Amino acid sequence: MTAPEVTVSNPICVALDTPSPTDALDMARAVAGSVGAVKIGLTAFAAGGPDLVRQMTKANRVFLDLKFHDIPAQVAGAVTRIRDLGAELTTVHAAGGRAMLQAAAEAAGGEVTVLAVTVLTSLGDREVRDVGFAGDAASTVLRLVELSLSAGVGGIVCSPLEVAPIRERFGNRAAGGPYLVVPGIRPEGSDLGDQRRTLAPKGALDAGADLLVIGRPITAAADPAAAARAIAGSL
Repeated sequence: MTAPEVTVSNPICVALDTPSPTDALDMARAVAGSVGAVKIGLTAFAAGGPDLVRQMTKANRVFLDLKFHDIPAQVAGAVTRIRDLGAELTTVHAAGGRAMLQAAAEAAGGEVTVLAVTVLTSLGDREVRDVGFAGDAASTVLRLVELSLSAGVGGIVCSPLEVAPIRERFGNRAAGGPYLVVPGIRPEGSDLGDQRRTLAPKGALDAGADLLVIGRPITAAADPAAAARAIAGSL
């Protein structure tokens, strides 16, 4: 099944990682004209559930980031339900294997783009080896990208440091390369938090990123909408 073509004119996706559904909806409304999409992660989804997704999709492009990693049948069932909710993007772990990736892509039915998460941006080379991968983070990402694309997923989640190598090996968007969603984005001077592999927004975009996932630099700002507009202006 062919994944839908993703078109987001504003490349900023704000991460709404809050335990309060009300706060998440308020933040989404506050930045609606300043970002291209909103991301609902595990914390927000655990608090608000499917109803939060339904409400968000009324006025926002929604990236539902739950990072499924299970047997193929379970992941296929979950992706089918996400398709019904109206989210445009969702995630599975590339390390779940070819059969799981294929099941997710088929369940998407051309209505939601499945993104394969390669290596979490909170992991560095040491942590990658600790969990059993051979080699460093960069080489692991490339192996997982190759597996994911061959299994039919529509895009990739990677750190900004791997964007350029992925584009070099798998091509840019105009040449049929993957849609790249990139967390670990930190404007100059921002607190890195729990991120390890980071880059400033313009650097990631120039390297070939399609969608920049930015959380605390926007959501923790005194004026989130102004912060989002300032980042967009820097691009």
